Amino acid sequence: MNYIEKAQKIVLWAEEKKAEDANIIDVTGLTAICDAFVFLSAGNERQLDAIVEFIYIKAKEEGIETPKIEGKKESRWVLLDFGDVVVHVFHKEERKYYDIEKLWADGKFILLPDRE
Repeated sequence: MNYIEKAQKIVLWAEEKKAEDANIIDVTGLTAICDAFVFLSAGNERQLDAIVEFIYIKAKEEGIETPKIEGKKESRWVLLDFGDVVVHVFHKEERKYYDIEKLWADGKFILLPDRE
């Protein structure tokens, strides 16, 4: 599975837990940190925790290397680092405040196959 397919799969898992406003940005050639960023929003801290936990469990079940997690479960911004894909799960207010997608606007936005 390449990094785009992995990012798309992560978005689908997150949406099962009602994540909103999913964006995938291909940043190959722009940074050595990763190949793609995934940005997701949650309406509250409990939902954010459920999204993070579900992504972790699904990755483990599918044999994808489990991510390193940064940010406390009760925080409003959690990062899951899969190596080639880095997932940011934000509380809606934090996502709007930090607007880090703007920093990667030179990257290529990737759509899910059913949304092209």
